[in-house]
This record gives sequence, structure tokens and C-alpha cells, in this order.
Amino acid sequence: MDFLNSAQDVVRCTLCQNPEDLMYCEVCYISLCKDCAEKYTFVSENHTAVTHKQYLTNCTVRSLVDDPRCGSLSASFTTEEQDYSIPPHGAESSPLDRSQMNVPQFGSLSALSFTTEEQDHSMPPQGAESSPPDRSLMDVPQISTTLDTEYGYLYGVTCVTCNDNEVWTCGNENTMKLYNLQEELLKSIQTESGNEPRDITVTKDGNLVYTDYKKGTVNLVKKNSNIQVAISLQAWKPLSLCTTSSGDFLVVMDNNYNEQVKVVRYSGSTKIQSIQFDDKGQPLYSSPGYTKHICENRNQDICVSNSRDHAIVVVNQAGKHRFTYNGPPYTPPSFFKPFGIATDSQSRILTADRDNHCIHILDQDGQFLRYIDNCDLQLPWGLCVDTRDNLFVAEWYTRKVKKIQYYT
Repeated sequence: MDFLNSAQDVVRCTLCQNPEDLMYCEVCYISLCKDCAEKYTFVSENHTAVTHKQYLTNCTVRSLVDDPRCGSLSASFTTEEQDYSIPPHGAESSPLDRSQMNVPQFGSLSALSFTTEEQDHSMPPQGAESSPPDRSLMDVPQISTTLDTEYGYLYGVTCVTCNDNEVWTCGNENTMKLYNLQEELLKSIQTESGNEPRDITVTKDGNLVYTDYKKGTVNLVKKNSNIQVAISLQAWKPLSLCTTSSGDFLVVMDNNYNEQVKVVRYSGSTKIQSIQFDDKGQPLYSSPGYTKHICENRNQDICVSNSRDHAIVVVNQAGKHRFTYNGPPYTPPSFFKPFGIATDSQSRILTADRDNHCIHILDQDGQFLRYIDNCDLQLPWGLCVDTRDNLFVAEWYTRKVKKIQYYT
């Protein structure tokens, strides 16, 4: 994978690398040649392909349209919808504040953690476990297990926190499937609405949670397989989510009408924090669309991948911007296409670079450490890391989950 010598490469089909007669799926953000476009399964009415010329024209038109945030807003909007307005210059995203909330307290937050951007992120929060011993990255990561799933396309994988031998998966159907590492299908759960889930996670006690983008809900699957709506949104739509060390949910959501994206923290169904702007009033996250993923690092940083913006944006627990990663040094940012994101016991950040068929490993401050590019990865999409620092990679087109050992 020679990024330096590929900077002038032409646009190619994501599936077969053919550079001719390309179409573009504006939902999956992939290029398709004529042959692959005929085979490609457009899983809903939202999945359609246009010519590359039309796509570029659409992008130009969108860039010329006045920002809808400048217009007036209907007074009938609900509280959730009233988060549209841009804060005054210099305002920050709303900080985390449990003091006024009558919600369960899953952990305590030190006021010192909100003071400065230069805090020591290597220190665990008050009451947290001590840091694990340092571990060394393997020179040659190894695949230990490969699972074949039965989806048309595989989007997501999440580890079962109380059992390192099981993973939940989701793809382009309305069913979420639980597999063990012997490729046995242990459980299959259909979404309550019949829509395909956009993302999945598992709570600390092992319950499955998924986002329903079309319905605008975050849903909890109980141990008896009953499904209950945990969070219901109005104008905003939930994209990806994760469970934090304190038991909260972090949800990435967008609003296509206003072309805004934000991260919201929930304790149960109660909203306790919203992260949308930096300290200059500029959006931290842009480009509405579902190719965003989120995770919490061990130091409680919040990491969001955005494939369309070729970026990983990391803020601290208070929502203050720490850094943005656009790929390794000397690499054109446009070649970086991050999808799934995960962190491990060493506070390292891992992200799936789908179009370059590899995994980037960063330290907690955004410094590139190395690739995992020797495991024959093909369009890696979803990621999770288990309690033993094994990496699970969901491959979109092959429908396989690969378990990779990358520490000695």
C-alpha cells in the first residue's frame, strides 16, 4: 500500500478497482463500475447510484446553498429540535453536568477533568482501575478466527462485554445475530420496526442496544429478547452509538434539514451532555450521513470517525476538542476513509480505513503508530476490541468477521 506514489491515482471502483464507467452510491459513499453496479444490492430506496458527474454536481450545488441555520425556526419544534441554533462566537458545547439531574449515577466526575485541555490524559479518572501493564504491538498481527455471516453486506460487530467468545453483528437486513467463535449462530433478533439497524453496542451487563435511523430511536434488547425504546428523537436521527465506562450512552446524530451533526450523552433516557461546537463556535462534526462511528477511550476521550470528511475528531470528556487525525504524515487526507473505530486497554485508537483495506493504530494523542495491513482485509467496516485486546473486524463485502491478535 504505497500512499506516497498513489497520490495521483484515478478514482476506481471500490469493489474491483476498475476506473471506467463509474457510478456513485451517495449513501454508502462507494464508487462502482458498470458491472459492479449491476450486481450491487441497493438495500432500500435510500440506496441509489448516480454518475460521478452528477455526484460532483450535487456536491457543488449543496456547497452553494445558503446555510439553513440562518433562517427562522418554527416555534412548534420540540425541546430536542431546538438545539439547531449556532452558539455565539466563543461558546462551547454544553458540558456534562449531572448535578441538576435526577438520574442514576454510574460514576463520579471530577471537576478537575474539565479545567484545561492540557490535562494529563494518561491518568485514570478518580475511582477508575489502575492502568494495565504496557503491551507491545506485534510485528506481524495474526488472524486467529474467521466467522462467516449470512448478511448481504456486513456493517457492524460488537463484542459481548461479559463473554469474549461471542459477538453481535448487524448488516443490510432487519436482523441482528449473535455468533460464538465456532461460527455457531446463538441468537437472532429482529428490529421492532422492521428497519435495518444503523449501529449496535452492548451494555456493561450484556444487553444489546441498536439505533433505528428511520424511526429516530435508540432501542434496548432485554435478556428475554423484548425490545423497548430507550431514546426517542424528533428531528434528529441516531447514527452510531457506544456504551461508556460509566454506563452512559454516547450517540452520534444528524439533522439533514439543518446539515448538522452532534454527539449527545444519555444516562438512561435522560440527555445530560451535547457536543457540537468547538470553543470558537465552529462545528466539530460536519457532513450529515451514517458513515460515522463513535467510541470512548480509556482516558474518557470521545472519538468519532467521519469517512466523508476523512477525519477522526477527538474531544475530551467535557467536549473540548483535543485533536483531529486526517491520516499519517505525508499522506493525502483524501486517501483516508475511516469507518469503524475502537479503543483498547492501552488507550490506543484503532480505525478501519475501508478503501485502503487496512487498520490504523494511533496513540491516545493522535500520533500514528502503524497499520494492520497484512491480514488480507477487504473493505473493513465495523470494529470492536474485546477485554483481552483482540480486534474484531467486520468486512462489508465478504460478510466475514476476522479476529486479529495485534499485541504480543
